[in-house]
Amino acid sequence: MKKKNTTSDIVSQNKSGNRVILDTKKMVFLRKETIFRLPIKNVIAYVLISLTIFSYVFGMVNAPGNKGYIFAASSKETERAELEAQLKDLENQIAQYEGTVNQYKQQGNSLSLEIKTLNNKIAKINLQIKAITLNLSKLNGDIEDTKKDINTTENDITQKKNSLAGVLQGLYETEQKSAVEQLLSNPKLSDFFLEINNLLATQESVRKTLEKIIELKDKLVDQKESLANEVDSISQLKQYQEAQQKLAKQVEQEKNSLLKETKGQESKYQAILNEKKLSAAQIRSRIFELLGGGELSFGDAYKIAKIAQDATGVRAALILAVLDGESALGRNVGKCKYDVNPYYPAKASNKTTMHPKRDIPIFLDILKELNMDPNSVSVSCPIPRDGAFGGAMGPAQFIPSTWKLYEDQVAQLTGHNPPSPWNNTDAFVATALYLKGAGASAGSSLYEEKVAAARYYAGGNWKTYLNSYGARVVSKAEEFQDDIDVLNGQFAKN
Repeated sequence: MKKKNTTSDIVSQNKSGNRVILDTKKMVFLRKETIFRLPIKNVIAYVLISLTIFSYVFGMVNAPGNKGYIFAASSKETERAELEAQLKDLENQIAQYEGTVNQYKQQGNSLSLEIKTLNNKIAKINLQIKAITLNLSKLNGDIEDTKKDINTTENDITQKKNSLAGVLQGLYETEQKSAVEQLLSNPKLSDFFLEINNLLATQESVRKTLEKIIELKDKLVDQKESLANEVDSISQLKQYQEAQQKLAKQVEQEKNSLLKETKGQESKYQAILNEKKLSAAQIRSRIFELLGGGELSFGDAYKIAKIAQDATGVRAALILAVLDGESALGRNVGKCKYDVNPYYPAKASNKTTMHPKRDIPIFLDILKELNMDPNSVSVSCPIPRDGAFGGAMGPAQFIPSTWKLYEDQVAQLTGHNPPSPWNNTDAFVATALYLKGAGASAGSSLYEEKVAAARYYAGGNWKTYLNSYGARVVSKAEEFQDDIDVLNGQFAKN
């Protein structure tokens, strides 16, 4: 999610590990600092124990096999560029329809304008469906690329392990000789010292190889999380595509029903419109469900969102739409413990709900500052597929590492020090700050708000969700804006 995304959402760059090659002709040690060296037996024991721990903690699963067609790099880049161009063209067309619908809305309520609005909505929805189809094609390509990256990383790990095994064998053989035997086996004293020098270099090689294995293991965790998120994105986009197809039919039926009921008469349309309008009292008392769990009356939710709007310039309707529980595309929120993945090991390789290095330490620091027991707090659940983490907190659904980035700004605006992800005011302000940083502000166009919402949900992968999550949030924001206008007396019907 956004936070999931975000968060966020963070993926290591590909790096190829180079094998360590020892050149005995260039081994000259001139450093002045004292270098601590472990005895050979301790080195071997340490390495063997470390490898055992790595195998247990990072137990590798078989990498998904590459399926489908394999294209040359240049061909794939061309295909990707074509998809991007098509998506950009569709986004421009969708933005035009959104602008037209907004213009009709500002012109007032009449039967002819309503019919034009509905026609434009139908056209816009059909374009969104096309955009989702293109995004699905792009995601399928991304999944194949990620699978290849996983295979490459696993092969690198295997090579490093084999290299390490060879070095350990050499250490073991050397350790079997006493210092006297080694001295006698070298006719020249210089050869003896050269062999000792090589041994020390080999110990350094072991250390570097272990560090590289750890680095590759971390990289593998990130790649598998990326793959799980991409697979989940496919599932969510397909669900949204089906929903949009149903919506297009519903809007068409609404238009036909409206024409049938009014028979083209303006007076009948106005009567129907008045019947559908909600009163301010009805709007205030309606239940507003927060994304991360909990409920507020809409009136109370708007008051808090208005505080966030005044502090950041992001309109309250957009803040409410992002926090609305119905806009999360079905992501499970607020039901898991941070350190226990309920899907492990049947459906996931990660033991913890939160990312163990990126988020858990920060999460524990946040709760320590708030004097809260970590075991009493629920966070968003991980995606029940291998490798994906959860751990988003409170109504704003920030993962800990993202919350930390905004903590000081939230404290400054709300006066709460430290601020809490589970405090509604702090969460609303944090949401507004993120949206502002993503491009939404006072006077932003609907397209800019849609981009900001998509960034909130998917971070750097926002384009995939521009015409799904982003579009849904903006549509919901427009509904909320109508309600807010009633509450502010702009279309009063008390």
